[in-house]
Amino acid sequence: MRSPNRLTGPFNAMLMVAALAAPSMTRAQAAAQAAAPPVDPPARVSVVKIASGRLAGLSDGVTSSWKAIPYAAPPVGPLRWRPPQKVQAWPGVRAADKVGALCQQKYNPTDNGVGPPPMSEDCLTLNVWAPVKAKRAPVMVWIHGGGYANGSGTAALYDGQALAKQGVVVVTLNYRLGRFGFFAHPALKASAPGEMIGNYGLMDVVAALSWVRDNIDRFGGDPAQVTIFGESAGGAAVNALMVSPIARDLFSKAVVQSGLGREGMASVDEASASGVAFAQQLGLQDASAAQLRGLSADAIVQAGDIEILKGQGPMLDGQLLTRTPAQAFALGLEAPAPYLIGWNSLEFPVPAALFEMSLSASPAFTAQAKANLKAAYPDAQTYSDHVFSDFIFVEPAVNLARLHARNGHPTYAYQFSVLADAAPKTFKGAPHATERPYVFKTLAASSWPLDARDAVLAETLSAYWTSFAKTGAPRAEAAPAWPRFEPLAAPIMDFTNSGPRAGAAPRPEALKALQALHP
Repeated sequence: MRSPNRLTGPFNAMLMVAALAAPSMTRAQAAAQAAAPPVDPPARVSVVKIASGRLAGLSDGVTSSWKAIPYAAPPVGPLRWRPPQKVQAWPGVRAADKVGALCQQKYNPTDNGVGPPPMSEDCLTLNVWAPVKAKRAPVMVWIHGGGYANGSGTAALYDGQALAKQGVVVVTLNYRLGRFGFFAHPALKASAPGEMIGNYGLMDVVAALSWVRDNIDRFGGDPAQVTIFGESAGGAAVNALMVSPIARDLFSKAVVQSGLGREGMASVDEASASGVAFAQQLGLQDASAAQLRGLSADAIVQAGDIEILKGQGPMLDGQLLTRTPAQAFALGLEAPAPYLIGWNSLEFPVPAALFEMSLSASPAFTAQAKANLKAAYPDAQTYSDHVFSDFIFVEPAVNLARLHARNGHPTYAYQFSVLADAAPKTFKGAPHATERPYVFKTLAASSWPLDARDAVLAETLSAYWTSFAKTGAPRAEAAPAWPRFEPLAAPIMDFTNSGPRAGAAPRPEALKALQALHP
């Protein structure tokens, strides 16, 4: 039997193309945002005491925030490529009024999903926003995207204040990225027999959720009502947590925004072979664990080029992950949590020719299968515009929604079709990641200017999200009822420029044809 990552090799190859095409702010937009007049800081200090010490955050009288809270020991020196360790208590009161460092990555100042410098391996921090008088409030924990290679929980795009004003406690977090977060090597395995290896970034997320369980009540949150939500790689991480036996008791609801769903995962042995090649690229022919941990952070970041990144990401380690999400959902082994999943209407406008080339090595993509697929679309232009996004995002999401609903669990699905007036006129639909400022109501951090109409849509979208965190069912005042997803009818909520509309999943015949191409 072929390994899972080989079964979906073309799928993963297309993810590489998608990652390179992700929209971000132009340099001019970034400069304009940086030049915006500073906002006067809140006048009040808010102090809380948690297990590791006291924290001094800020309050404006309506919400309070605490930032750069360490949830694990710095993963540096001998703790690099180790599971997250317990944070050491600090004396006195720790200032928690500014975000912490980014995790190591190739820094892109025009990416609005990345917070401000500096960068450091000492980056395992989280941020909390809460209503001032919160008591046992539902908690929403955000997992940022970025292909497991970039991004942060410190970006202004993910400021949790607006959501906190809607009665929830919001947590955003950093986790190790790239080779720091997803790396296996025989020397590391030999140095710590029996210890979990490889999925350090996901281990960090689990550690952050454990911190939430143990501490969030001090901020007015309810540890029994935790919703995990994430976008792109963050959404894929949510799916991974849905099927991880280790994370099962750390959350009660899940939201997946453009989170894939059919991606393959390497075994630890396969990831270790990639790790050996990576070390050899850096001049370590027969590396020891000490030599690997002695590499400079900059050398590791700079060596993470597109070839080395192949296969980078979560792996099947036999402990944190034993099956891919698609495999586990199909067997009914996922968490029985209320589940909200969706995609954007045109995630990546990749030419159909590139899609076909990526699948050329797949035995399922026969000439007849290709003909059947093209015939399933209403016309050649629709095929060209949508087939890539349908294969990577839409069909996998519909598949997971259908399986979760079939398994008897509350399931809701959506399509985000909003296209702002200021978006490039060449766009034919909502691109990847453009729903984020609507979810967080952080419109000023959008990749392009948003107007009053967008503000109304953001009110509605964020209301659906926070009500889901509160009740397990998405509702919004003066907005359409969101139908529960059913395996046969496949109803969804479509967020359009004129508001949300309940309807059916798009292009059902095309999705059926694409399903046949997945193993």
